[in-house]
Amino acid sequence: MASAALLGAVGFADVSQAAPIHNVVLVHGAFADGSGWKPVYDRLTIKGYHVAVVQEPETSLAADIAATRRVIDMQDGPVVLVGHSWGGQVITGAGVDPKVKSLVYLAALMPKPGESTATLETMKQFPPPNNDVKKTADGAYFYLDPDKYRADFAADSPANVADFMADSQVFLAVQAFTAPVKAAAWQTKPSWAVLPEADHTISPDLQRWMYKRAGAKVTEVPGSSHTVFLSHPDLVVSVIEQAAAAP
Repeated sequence: MASAALLGAVGFADVSQAAPIHNVVLVHGAFADGSGWKPVYDRLTIKGYHVAVVQEPETSLAADIAATRRVIDMQDGPVVLVGHSWGGQVITGAGVDPKVKSLVYLAALMPKPGESTATLETMKQFPPPNNDVKKTADGAYFYLDPDKYRADFAADSPANVADFMADSQVFLAVQAFTAPVKAAAWQTKPSWAVLPEADHTISPDLQRWMYKRAGAKVTEVPGSSHTVFLSHPDLVVSVIEQAAAAP
């Protein structure tokens, strides 16, 4: 009888472990904010996921990782952690949190320990697709030239959407740009990536190289701009669901 009870308990634990994750935490990138996640948020919540959006300050890598971990801590169970662009740098560090079970990178940076955004985006073999990132007058923050924003960042989004994003963009601290991650969650946790082939913000070749190095499961999207979560939200949701369902 005891053996039967033990086997039942083990069987129950296995089923529970295999159940899809229902918590999704979304981390935006530089030159954007959390409002861009609305199409993905709406689709996920309709499907029954509990979704939280991090509004990280972009004042430093440490501050953004801390902001993300505060939101992770509020979830009631395992988490799929999703990062766009600079958000990939953030989830790589924040994803070591034990609640995080899988990671999704959307047109995102995917550093290894010791690498910063500056390290990756200045690699000679992967030149940046644009030179439209400027510094504020005090030299402390980066921003994307509003006049070039749509062409560089959101080319396949309506003009009014891109204009709003350009005028509401969150500036990225220079010190965040040069700060390396201390640990990389993807080295011990499964990861997925969505690669927009017409990205004019982060080189698609750099993305392909990073994702291959990490062994991520990659979905390439022909013709998509950097804001693939806006232009292809259904595809992005399907990848997040794959990460949520993986054992």
